[in-house]
Amino acid sequence: MDRKVGIIGYGSMGKMLLWKFAEAGVISKEMLLVANRTREKLDEASSIATICESNAELAAKADIIFVCVRPSDMKGVFEEVLNSIQSDQSVQSDKLLVSLNGNITFDTFDKIGRCRMAKVIPSLTAEIDRSQTLICFNELADVNDKERLKQLLSCIGEVIELPEHEMGMGSELVSCMPGFIASVFDVLCQAGKKHTEIPEEQVVKMVLNTLSATSDLMLRKGMTFEEVVNRVATKGGITQEGTKVVYEGFPTTADLLFEKTLEKRRLIAENARKSFDEK
Repeated sequence: MDRKVGIIGYGSMGKMLLWKFAEAGVISKEMLLVANRTREKLDEASSIATICESNAELAAKADIIFVCVRPSDMKGVFEEVLNSIQSDQSVQSDKLLVSLNGNITFDTFDKIGRCRMAKVIPSLTAEIDRSQTLICFNELADVNDKERLKQLLSCIGEVIELPEHEMGMGSELVSCMPGFIASVFDVLCQAGKKHTEIPEEQVVKMVLNTLSATSDLMLRKGMTFEEVVNRVATKGGITQEGTKVVYEGFPTTADLLFEKTLEKRRLIAENARKSFDEK
C-alpha cells in the first residue's frame, strides 16, 4: 500500500482492522496511523502503528481515513476530520474518508461537508480472514479510490460493492448473520439437549462441524438449500418430519427478524439525520 492509512477509534472494529492490516503485512508501521480518545489504550499498538495525538493530526497525515466510532460520536469526529482535510475549503482533496457506520447516509454527511467517502461493513468472520466486507462509495470517489480500498480490505476476505440503498439488507446478510446463525443454532442445541445425555460441549461441536461441512459442501458443489434438503430428507423419512416443522413454523420468525432489524436501521438513520441537523 503506497498510501498512509489512518484509523480513528480503537474499539472492537478499529482494533480488529488495525491489527489485521499489520498482520497481513500490507502496511508498514510508518504508513499505518491510529488515534483514539483514550490515548493509553493505544500503547499496545505502538509496535505496529504510528500513534497520533489527535483525530485532526491523523486526518492531516493519512490518505485513507477509517472512522470507527460510535454513532453518537460520528458527527463530532466527522467535523473534526473534515476540517483537517478541507483546511483550504476545497472538496478536491484526494483523501478518502471511510465510515464504518452503514446507517448514516452520504446525504446526511453532506449536511456538514462533502469529500470523497466510502462506507464499509466488515463481518466478525474477518477475524479468520473470511469476512464478506460490504462497501459503497459516494459520487466524489473515483476509480482509484475504489481500487485502493478494495485491495486493502481484501486481506480480511471477500469485498462486495453494493449501491448505498442495499447496504442495510446486505449488512443483515453478512455482518449481522453470524449473530442470527449463532442464535438459531443455540436454540437448536438447547432443544436437542433435552432429549439426550450427550454432554453439551459435544452436542455443540457436533452441530457446528455439521454446519461448517454443510456450508462447504454447498459452496463447493454449487448446491441449493432445496437440493440439500431433498438429499437428506427422503420421502416419508425422519428428516422430512423435521424439515416440515422448519418450513411451516420458521418463515414467520424469519420475516419478523428482518422487519425488526430493518426498522431499527431506519430509526438509527433518522436519528442521525436529526443529529446532523443540530447546530
